[in-house]
Amino acid sequence: MSALPEAYGAALERAMVHATNWLASVPTRSVRPQSDADQVAASILPRLPDEPADAAAVVDELAALAEPGLMAIQSGRFYGWVMGGTLPAAMAADWLVSAWDQNAGLRFATPAAAAIEESAADWLLDLLHLPATSDVGFTTGATTANFVGLAAGRQHLMDEAGWDLEGLGLSGAPRITVFAGRERHAAVDLALRYLGLGTCVPVDADREGRILPDALDDAMGEQPGPAIVCLQAGNLHSGAFDPMADSIGVARDRGAWVHVDGAFGLWAAASPKLRERLAGVELADSWATDAHKTLNVPYDCGLAIVARPEAMRRAFSVHTSYLIATDAGPGDPFEKVPEMSRRARGIPVWAALRQLGRNGVIDMVERLAENARALADGLSSIPGVEVLNDVVFTQVSVSFGSDERTRRITQRLMAEGAVWMSGSSWQGRNILRISVSNWSTDDADVAASVEAVRRAVEQEPEA
Repeated sequence: MSALPEAYGAALERAMVHATNWLASVPTRSVRPQSDADQVAASILPRLPDEPADAAAVVDELAALAEPGLMAIQSGRFYGWVMGGTLPAAMAADWLVSAWDQNAGLRFATPAAAAIEESAADWLLDLLHLPATSDVGFTTGATTANFVGLAAGRQHLMDEAGWDLEGLGLSGAPRITVFAGRERHAAVDLALRYLGLGTCVPVDADREGRILPDALDDAMGEQPGPAIVCLQAGNLHSGAFDPMADSIGVARDRGAWVHVDGAFGLWAAASPKLRERLAGVELADSWATDAHKTLNVPYDCGLAIVARPEAMRRAFSVHTSYLIATDAGPGDPFEKVPEMSRRARGIPVWAALRQLGRNGVIDMVERLAENARALADGLSSIPGVEVLNDVVFTQVSVSFGSDERTRRITQRLMAEGAVWMSGSSWQGRNILRISVSNWSTDDADVAASVEAVRRAVEQEPEA
């Protein structure tokens, strides 16, 4: 009889103990790590031992090493960098994904993973009111999701221009001009760099960071030819949404491919209350978002959605003698992402959606927005605190007067550890940026967070 179950049993039992102990500590522990990376590194064996170690003992050692350096990202009082927590079903599904160890690239080789991911994709398109015939790729995150959407756009425009991108590459190719708002996320610039498309043409935006359609029209008129327009669903600092219908109309008039970076904000399309802010978003050609942000599945899981599957698959598919490709309509998973081998990261997405149901997703998205509004209202009641943005979704940007005082208060908050809110710079000012992304954040967390800011403000009087 195989010794396989016995080989895993003790290690998995210890992992279960450490995981449940960690989760039990999250609601009450300091949000910030207690050790920095250098301190954690100092406690790790400097040289790999010669002899093997017991698997269960390795798990115990790993847990002890990591614990002081863990950030409580799952805490309802963590508001840094638009990071969500993890829903129970999604976490458990992720454990199964590791146990099943499926390479989710081919429908033929791993049919269960492919079918479950395809189901999750269908549910997502329906929830977000995007074209049902779109392809969905499960990527590592929003940066690679943006990469996929923009790569599909590059492929489509080159095909339209009669240029053999696969055979000839970019040297000598028609130039594609990319237009994006001045307050685009850096992930868009990274994706353009990876694709060899160069720097985008920055288009003026309003005080909330929304691209101005008239400015877009003027900019495109000055640089005709093949073009991609990048729009934003959820500004990094204000949470604001670009005016989709008007901006897409401008792009369509000039034959441009329209890509939407909706890392966290695209989820607003699921809500009947919030959807109007994204009116017209379904008219774009591609969209990028994160499941490990607003949907609260484990890292890593981005979503690349492309309305023109043929462009996506031409950009990413490959044909070799050893791959048993499918002729089915959904295509193979590896045709939709820049990976031939990957874990079945769409399975936790399926589990999260199945746990929540349509109404649960809507409720969670709307509750995140309501919590952001409650935080903004509570902070506005503290003397010396200024909320700088219109709180339209899940982002709150705050100033405490001078840049120096804002920095000091931000540092004091992080040092105390009762909450985690990250610093940033927006429109020439230092700010405290709050991103409400965790499904578990409740009224008590909001109240405790406001009080933490109040304590920091009182300890840093104005000059």
